[in-house]
Amino acid sequence: MRQIGVIGVGRFGTAVARRLTEKGVEVTAMDASEDRIEAIKDSVAVAVGLDSTDERALESVGLAEMDAVMVCIGDNIEANLLTTMLLKKIGVRTIYSRAMDPLQARLLDLAGVSRVIRLEEEMAINIADSLVAANIQKVVPLVSGHAVAEVEVPPSFVGKTLEELSLRKRFGVNVAAIKHKEPDIDENGKRTFKETINDIPQAEDVLEEGVVLVMIGRDESIRELSQS
Repeated sequence: MRQIGVIGVGRFGTAVARRLTEKGVEVTAMDASEDRIEAIKDSVAVAVGLDSTDERALESVGLAEMDAVMVCIGDNIEANLLTTMLLKKIGVRTIYSRAMDPLQARLLDLAGVSRVIRLEEEMAINIADSLVAANIQKVVPLVSGHAVAEVEVPPSFVGKTLEELSLRKRFGVNVAAIKHKEPDIDENGKRTFKETINDIPQAEDVLEEGVVLVMIGRDESIRELSQS
């Protein structure tokens, strides 16, 4: 089981910690606020009250042995930066750190974190992309100019196989998964839909109306495909 530490469990950090737990990750949540730790303790594997700017306190939790640590402190830029540098010092290999402004993002880049989380910028990108192409449902930015995106299959693709569409050759994108919505009945007897995921798509898979393609590629390639 993957082990991930989340430092700073305000609204953003709490949402991250709970989502990771839902995905089967063993989460250790940390915060200087006893109230925040009390609020999240039943939602994660471990909840620890500590001052993340204290090197000994960080070492005591065993963060260097975890798969990754996320610094989600948003209300104290100095504490965010110092915490990040201390994590590097004690040997944490993979660090994700939240930046509140461009200067902080630059300092975190210089500190050598694995990824700087520019929350407002990433939200803006997602919103803008969804406005430009209505069938782009979600976009997660990766390295510069690339993204993972969920795109509802364009009408011109319906009834064709992945082999026939040759998406990698035509658009330079890779299909990582295909999401389907299947009719279902809930516990109250109401008609609903459940989502299934084909995470190993094959060349002979036929695309049906309403399915969602999860793909990786350049931003402009994804937009071009979505408008086909």
